[in-house]
Amino acid sequence: MCKFFCNFAAFFTDMRKYVPYIAVIVAMMIWAGSGIAVKAALFAFSPMLLIIMRFVGAVTLMLIVGLIARQVSSQSMLALQRVERQDWWLFILAGFFQPFLYFILETYSYKSFATPTIAEAFLSTNPLMAPIFAWLFLRERVTGWNIAGIVISTAGMVILVLAGSQSFEIGASWAIPLALVTVSTAVAESIMLRRIPAHYSSLTIVFWMQLIGLIMFLLACCTGLDIFHVAVDTTIPTMLQAWCGIGYLVVMSTMTAFILFCYSVRYLGVTKANVFNNIRPVFTALLMLILFSEQLPIWKWIGIIIIVLGLFICQKREKR
Repeated sequence: MCKFFCNFAAFFTDMRKYVPYIAVIVAMMIWAGSGIAVKAALFAFSPMLLIIMRFVGAVTLMLIVGLIARQVSSQSMLALQRVERQDWWLFILAGFFQPFLYFILETYSYKSFATPTIAEAFLSTNPLMAPIFAWLFLRERVTGWNIAGIVISTAGMVILVLAGSQSFEIGASWAIPLALVTVSTAVAESIMLRRIPAHYSSLTIVFWMQLIGLIMFLLACCTGLDIFHVAVDTTIPTMLQAWCGIGYLVVMSTMTAFILFCYSVRYLGVTKANVFNNIRPVFTALLMLILFSEQLPIWKWIGIIIIVLGLFICQKREKR
């Protein structure tokens, strides 16, 4: 019996190292469905109003969950903690890069490209930018396996996104530089997550980031920033779909997925965690297949296989 419990404890300890990988995959699965939820919500609400509602709901929910979790255990990943004075600049910069700056630049990026498909391809280049930023600002070691996996996975992502496209017109002349700046803000946020001291819980980090971002969005509204205006449909079926979309964005995309991704970045590093962004189009394609019966041609399946192969290669460790 003693041997059984020892073996079980060893198995449990060995499995714990896979938790960050499971967390980042679940986060990507959740974010893959965000586009569908946003599309449903935008039929009833303008984009700026949607953003504000989304973050107000998420911040409120995290405040409730964080206070309850703190009563149970102050060391929990979901416990809400106070931020020490010397660390505030890290939280403010993280909230500035994402959600505030990233959401605005992403909106302009989608507008500047000829098609959403091409925009998605350029906005999914986080894994290519992450090793550069990680080495420059964190001196994070990047191995040959990391580079090979990133290149292979990114090639698969390009095949998956662009296979079958009828037009390859890029769009505005400033579309590609703007997309690269947009991606840089997301990677910069990952750098901030690594710089924040390890004693802060994942919920604490995400809560203050989202709250700071929300304050910045509200200040932008007060200054008359109205780049998100669209018509609003208030029919009952549309409103029901919109509120379902907002519920998904609040609970899953803005709170759960960000907490899981924050946890993964702090354990895996910027390079290894960001390469999983390549798998988001895979989950999006599978969701479209399941929910809307959108068939996947053979080239898209090949792209999916290449992405998964690249992810495995990127996580491989060099022998010493």
